[in-house]
Amino acid sequence: IKATSEGELLKLIELRKKKLQEKGLFNKSQPLPLLPNKIGIVTSLTGAVIEDIKSKISIKFPCHLMIYPISVQGNRAEADLVNAIRSFNTIKKNNAPDVIIIARGGGSVEDLMPFNSEKLAYEIFNSKIPIISAVGHETDFSISDFAADFRASTPTAAADMVVPAKDDLKKKIYNSSKNIHLFMK
Repeated sequence: IKATSEGELLKLIELRKKKLQEKGLFNKSQPLPLLPNKIGIVTSLTGAVIEDIKSKISIKFPCHLMIYPISVQGNRAEADLVNAIRSFNTIKKNNAPDVIIIARGGGSVEDLMPFNSEKLAYEIFNSKIPIISAVGHETDFSISDFAADFRASTPTAAADMVVPAKDDLKKKIYNSSKNIHLFMK
C-alpha cells in the first residue's frame, strides 16, 4: 500500500470498491443454510471476537465450528484471509463447512486494510461456500462486506445470523405437529 494518510487510504478503498463493483464482484448472493452442520470461522484466536462467536452459537444452536486462525492485521493478514477461504473451499463437500464467517473487531482504517484487498474480494466471490463478512463495528464497511454473500454489523451479529434459535425451532416444530394432527382428524 502506497497510501500514507487515512485520507489516501480511504480514497484507495473507494477506487478499489468502484473497480470491483464494475466487474460484478458485489452481485453474488448464495443463501445461508437453515441448519448448518459445520461453520467455518476465519479470525484471530486471541481477543474477544472468537469467544463472542463461540458463545453466541453455543447458546442459540450448538454445532461444529471449524476455526481457521489468522492474523487479522499486519503484513500476513491478507494472505492468511485468502488462504483460509481457499482452504475451506478445497475440503471435500461432506467435511467442508456449510458457511464461513470472516470476523474481526474494530480498528483504524489502516488496521482494516487487509479486508479491503482485491485478492480477498476475488477469493470471496469465487467461494462455493456462502460467506458472512463481520468486520469491525456497525459503522465500519470493508470491501469484504460488499463481496460477501452477507454482511453482519459485528462478529456477534454474524453468529446470530448463521444459526437459528433452538427454542424457536422447537416451537415451530410443535406448532407444525399440532397443525398436522388437526388436518388428519
